[in-house]
Amino acid sequence: MNEQEYAGFWIRPGAAIIDTVLMLIIILPILTAIYGTEYWESESFFLGFWDAMFNYVIPAIAVIVFWVYKSATPGKMATRLTIVDAKTGGKPSTGQFIGRYLAYYVSMIPLFLGIIWVGIDRKKQGWHDKIAGTVVIRSNYKEPVSFEQQA
Repeated sequence: MNEQEYAGFWIRPGAAIIDTVLMLIIILPILTAIYGTEYWESESFFLGFWDAMFNYVIPAIAVIVFWVYKSATPGKMATRLTIVDAKTGGKPSTGQFIGRYLAYYVSMIPLFLGIIWVGIDRKKQGWHDKIAGTVVIRSNYKEPVSFEQQA
């Protein structure tokens, strides 16, 4: 039987670390090839178009694409986590995924309080989850997840 539980606080940053390491393995050599070793010695916050593309735009697109097609990033997949609609337990819409990504900024701005919220919320939702109407679940554990029935 495939039982599920809400994914708690610590497993989620663990998945994010896996995603970050994978992203860095891909992005850092590319930025070094484009800008040379001066990229790492520069005190400038912004070094140009490719800097912005590889540090902000491409990672955002990659995360949203993984969410849309797999309902999880590689880190979430490795830790058996899945993003689902909070009401139905089904796959969230593309709009929910985009809103969830943008809502991460809302969650992080006040000292990461919206991220920390996962640790105290009954359904383990961060502010980004609440805004997007999603929850993150973990498969194959004892406490089942219950969803509201749609009329």
